[in-house]
Amino acid sequence: MQKSFVMSWSGGKDSSLAYYRAVLEGHVPLALFTMFEEDGTKSRSHGLPIEVMKAQAERMGLPLVIGKASWSGYEKEFIKHLKSFKAQGIDMGVYGDIDLQDHLEWVQKVSAEAEIDVSHPLWQEPRKKLLEELIDEGFRAIITVVDTKRLDERFLGREFTHELISELEAAGVDACGEEGEFHTIIIDGPIFVEPVPVRFGEKVKAGNYGILEVKLHSEE
Repeated sequence: MQKSFVMSWSGGKDSSLAYYRAVLEGHVPLALFTMFEEDGTKSRSHGLPIEVMKAQAERMGLPLVIGKASWSGYEKEFIKHLKSFKAQGIDMGVYGDIDLQDHLEWVQKVSAEAEIDVSHPLWQEPRKKLLEELIDEGFRAIITVVDTKRLDERFLGREFTHELISELEAAGVDACGEEGEFHTIIIDGPIFVEPVPVRFGEKVKAGNYGILEVKLHSEE
């Protein structure tokens, strides 16, 4: 049955593939939803600047709805937005989780509170198979954050290829980064009408994390 949906959007590979699959299944996207830090400048999960995420949304033809919260106020803010989506007639939320049971249960809990349906198009599929599908479908995913305790920051700025999957596995980490070893940004693929015009800046350190600055190409 066809449903309208809001996509829980990180800007990275898993939410992109989940969105793509939901659309291929015949569901109708109406909005992207991303939680941001309290000042609204960077996304909570992947630390992406709002201008970059808006550029992604524009190339998907969708509005980007943002929530702003500290970690302590996160759940309350999330539920408030889910209730708003439900009130606007949106049937379900779509999420990119693969196999993190705790997060799945949290999503189910907050969605039940907002009385909105839930879809996890990637749930419990082999992680490596999902990565291969992402590459084969023409998505371009770039590593923008690494946990330097688990992965060398030389991987920052690398684009996902079949070779990179082998290198990540050889480095002893899950190639999907599902445990938070790294995060990605999607800059091109079948969900966009054109590539997202990003440029990559300096590599900076924040605690254990190496972060590659992501900016929009300024329109001159």
